[in-house]
Amino acid sequence: MSIVQRSVSSAGWNISVSLAQLLILFVRSVLLARLLPVYIFGVYALATSIIQLSIVLPNFGMEGAFLHRTTETKDVQVTAAVHFTIKTILISIWALLLITGALIFTEDEIRTALIFSSITHAGLALTQTPKIILIRRVHHRRLAIIQLLNSVATTVIALGLSWQGATLWALLAIDFVTLIVTVTALYLWRPVWRPRFLWSTPIVRYLIHFGYKNLISDTLSKAQDRFDDLWTSYYLGVTPLGFYSRAYTFATYPRKIIATPINLVAGGTFAELKNDKLRLSRAFFRTNAFLVRTGFFLGGLFTLIAPEFIILVLGVKWIPMLTAFRILLIFTLLNPIKITFSKLFIAVGKPEKNVYANVLQFAVLLICLYTLGIRWKIAGVALAVDIMVIIGIATQFWQAREHVQFSIMRLLTSPTLALITSLLITYAVIQYQGVDGSLWRLAALKVFCFCTFYLGILILMEKDHLIKMGRYFINLLPQKSNK
Repeated sequence: MSIVQRSVSSAGWNISVSLAQLLILFVRSVLLARLLPVYIFGVYALATSIIQLSIVLPNFGMEGAFLHRTTETKDVQVTAAVHFTIKTILISIWALLLITGALIFTEDEIRTALIFSSITHAGLALTQTPKIILIRRVHHRRLAIIQLLNSVATTVIALGLSWQGATLWALLAIDFVTLIVTVTALYLWRPVWRPRFLWSTPIVRYLIHFGYKNLISDTLSKAQDRFDDLWTSYYLGVTPLGFYSRAYTFATYPRKIIATPINLVAGGTFAELKNDKLRLSRAFFRTNAFLVRTGFFLGGLFTLIAPEFIILVLGVKWIPMLTAFRILLIFTLLNPIKITFSKLFIAVGKPEKNVYANVLQFAVLLICLYTLGIRWKIAGVALAVDIMVIIGIATQFWQAREHVQFSIMRLLTSPTLALITSLLITYAVIQYQGVDGSLWRLAALKVFCFCTFYLGILILMEKDHLIKMGRYFINLLPQKSNK
């Protein structure tokens, strides 16, 4: 298949699995939210944030270096062996240091969570090599299936333990089961690549040199994703972090439906089209146009039904997260676009451009956390995250002009007008109807009004464009031979 057909096929697998995975994980998140204490989510979020932030160092940005096509990485098998060798050395040092630090500086449940998570994430880090090989080939079928298997297995184990009375271990078991399934699917059953150690000075030099530029960007990116959790834990406490972490988790569900699988494919597609500016521009624009239109739809819908969702689905004890949840939905709308820019810069061999944007974003995050977070608690933390991502996207739009040509107005005008108009009309209808008594009835009315007006406005403004896009993707699908 051509690169475009492989991209469409991979996106199809990712989207199909993502929908099933989303349903499974959503049910798991809801049931765990009902079964476990709020503070346990805070403990787990704190440990996970420390792990995710620090593991950037042993990863050393080498995923982007391996994915980038150049002379040193032409031989995939050799490059994979060298990558695995470096990764094993670095991840072993990381795990040892983190476990030692946990034993010295932490205690009780936080210590347990850190030590156990260090071990499981070290194992998962060593599965990165075969994953990169599949991404580089734009073959995402196995990766999608692994995600689905992980979702099913971890859900069964986590819920089983929680129903038996386990609290923290119900969450920690998720990481352990993920490790077992991933290792089995990549290394044991029809292995994608057989692990071996190899040292090649030119390849090592290239991976380290390219990875170093990615390292700074990746560190800043992870800091943006995780520093808000660390800040909330330190200044507000573990229980507020529990509320904030669940608000963030449920706010990001809209992007998991479509944005995550599309972004998984985008990196490999952009890398293969990097020398064809016209095709790269088209792929870049279509990816973001799709993300914006679906993201605005899902984000707006979740904003409307947030109160009913929390009370009816999660339980009254989670009401304190309502404002933060709604504010974080703005982040959900915009962050997938930021990710596509990052993948574009890596694909064209300019990872340093991500550094510039991330430095600015992290500085903005720090300022906003201390000015807004102290005053408005977790709602202020959520607002700080929104401001950060808006500044980052504005910076990356300006940077990307050298590599792709696109129209910002064409990208944003129609979905923005559809979002604002449908929200205003829906609120007006609710006020006019005066729905009382049943929260289910109120939620249903909100869903019906918003979906009707958003989709109607979008079709009215972009009917021809949407038809052309549909035909384009249909024509890209492999045709069945008559022979």
